[in-house]
Amino acid sequence: MSEKKDPVGLYILAGAAVIALDQAFKAWTAAHIPLNASAAEQIPVIPGFIHLTHIHNSGVAFGMLQGGRWAFLALLAAFAAVVVWALAKHKLNAAWERWLAVLALAGAVGNGIDRLLHGYVVDMLELEFIRFAVFNLADFVINVSCIAFVILTLFPLKKKDPAEPEEKKPE
Repeated sequence: MSEKKDPVGLYILAGAAVIALDQAFKAWTAAHIPLNASAAEQIPVIPGFIHLTHIHNSGVAFGMLQGGRWAFLALLAAFAAVVVWALAKHKLNAAWERWLAVLALAGAVGNGIDRLLHGYVVDMLELEFIRFAVFNLADFVINVSCIAFVILTLFPLKKKDPAEPEEKKPE
């Protein structure tokens, strides 16, 4: 019986794609939207729902903990080490666990690149229907991955094992 191999190449490719898209979107934003854009300079994506703006965030989620550049980079290094270790040691059993860890790490690296190079993260996505933080693609990937991880951990998907006998109902 052959054991299924982990698609390490696919993990690397997916992670690299997330990082590249995130960095490209941030570079485009910096080149095309003025910093702290006025309402007239913002670009509607879906009117009434979301628009593009341009801010610099030296903090973490929702702009908290401003100015913690080196602490955030140390946390990123620790998180990266844990994810790589967990993948290498097969600590994440389900494929969804591995994929979500890889995607969360890719998002964290995307923001880490900004912190390392500039001391801040470029944010550009702003919801119009609710007062919420301005965020970027890396933030979106991190949050969706983490939320999905929590939901799937709390409410696991159960697959019926075909080798398992049918449960007999009491008569």
